[in-house]
Amino acid sequence: MLIIVRHGRTAANANGLLQGRVDNPLDAQGLRQAELIGNALGPIDVVVSSPLQRAIQTAEPLGLPCQVDERWIELDYGKWDEKPVSEITKEEWARWRSDSSFTPPGGESLVELDRRVAQACEDLLPEAERLNIAVFTHVSPIKSAVSWVLGVEKQISWNLNVAQAQITRIAIREGRPAVVSFNETGHLYDRYEAVDMPLGRCFPSPW
Repeated sequence: MLIIVRHGRTAANANGLLQGRVDNPLDAQGLRQAELIGNALGPIDVVVSSPLQRAIQTAEPLGLPCQVDERWIELDYGKWDEKPVSEITKEEWARWRSDSSFTPPGGESLVELDRRVAQACEDLLPEAERLNIAVFTHVSPIKSAVSWVLGVEKQISWNLNVAQAQITRIAIREGRPAVVSFNETGHLYDRYEAVDMPLGRCFPSPW
């Protein structure tokens, strides 16, 4: 099985900033979320992670060796990185929503993102049919991975909510992927209180 995890919260997440390649660590809330994820995943054989520290830190409670794969890194926002959405012009925002080949200034398009994530998923298919592989990554690659499994148009990313510290499970049978669960967040609740779990925003990669 391929188990895809979004990293825990960072200060940029808490402040509602776009967060792409900037290498922010988890905040205290994010570290707590990482522990809860580790308890919820079940047996894991292989750990793969984005090279960004917020993803690697989220994987650490598993106590397993981590294979870093650059293809699972967050979308490159270029000059938009660590800016609030309010600072993006309405014209640029509208074009990004309507044109998957649009590239933020100095960044990466959704077409480029989908291409690298699809190849990363394809490379994991044979092993994921035999083993439980946990991939620790970001909101945009998760949306791309789900789009790849479903075989749908790239623009579906605007209609998917990927919560912080969520878990998505993809079964592999006879070389074919199938979504078993999407956006699991029940592990973020314990007996006494809910760990902060923002619903996110309706755009492909807010942070």
